[in-house]
Amino acid sequence: MKRFLQVLNAGALALLSLTSAQSAAQTQATYPNKTVRLVVPFPAGQATDIIARLLAERLTQRWGQPVFVDNKGGGASIPGMLVGKEAPPDGYTITFASSTTTAVNEALYPKLPYNMQRDFVPVAGVFTQPWLILANPSAPYNNLKELIDAARQAPGKLTWGYGANALELAAELFKQRAQIDITGVSYKGSGPAMNDLLGGHIMLAVDTMASSLPHIQAGKLKAIASLSSERASQLPEVQTIAEQGYPGFVGVGWAGLFMPKGTAPAIVKKVSNDVHQILNEASVQQALAQRGSTPDLRPLPEWSAFVSAETLKWAEVIKKGNIKLAE
Repeated sequence: MKRFLQVLNAGALALLSLTSAQSAAQTQATYPNKTVRLVVPFPAGQATDIIARLLAERLTQRWGQPVFVDNKGGGASIPGMLVGKEAPPDGYTITFASSTTTAVNEALYPKLPYNMQRDFVPVAGVFTQPWLILANPSAPYNNLKELIDAARQAPGKLTWGYGANALELAAELFKQRAQIDITGVSYKGSGPAMNDLLGGHIMLAVDTMASSLPHIQAGKLKAIASLSSERASQLPEVQTIAEQGYPGFVGVGWAGLFMPKGTAPAIVKKVSNDVHQILNEASVQQALAQRGSTPDLRPLPEWSAFVSAETLKWAEVIKKGNIKLAE
């Protein structure tokens, strides 16, 4: 009798496993069967929004169902993230979140009304984008050593600008590693920061490649260093921080897709796989490169671990620098 029950239980488990596998396969086969909303917690026209629209177009073609971009900008991107958090976990709302809306906000705002691990499921990385230390062409430094020497000769006298919280943290992290003091000026976006840098009102800035690449290529700005781990293909002559004596320092912008906690793993897997196939298309990679970005093709477990590590890194920078940007 005992043996009979063991066989019966084993058969039931096997049947349950087979049923679950069939259900997952059916979910993948039928999803999506209606319109999908891609929430972008930024205003229309910004770099993340432009790439989101490119991705939405390709997903629409691939799925045969409309994927529309829903911009929810403002409020440090918090309102947009809440829209994604509070959506039903049915796979029909995807949030296109960035390093700022995930890792930086979690490290920066002590009472943030969402938590990435508690409220969201990572789906896929989409792109990374190098951050750069930039200078006006008339600035007397052309590499990191010259900049650091100048900062040490006159602590607090040099000034650099940045147009986002994440860029301010990158600037702070470099100051901590290089043990220098440069006064920061916060701008409401990369546009105003670039205007002042181009006009010579400030001599230095920490900003994204997306906003600075056309000016660098036109000779209107010079790039002192890339904060990424490797030289950017768009600017192969610009050395990284590590190449100039500061290994282990990485400051990059990135963005990827998340769904509400509780979304079926089969749907997450399908979207992740489909996005990776789109990112492997040559035309998509070319479009990203034109915007100073690189497709993020890391497997989902690796990318998910990266997101968690980014949160810890910026939290440490904030604590050490005693940065208080949010009440």
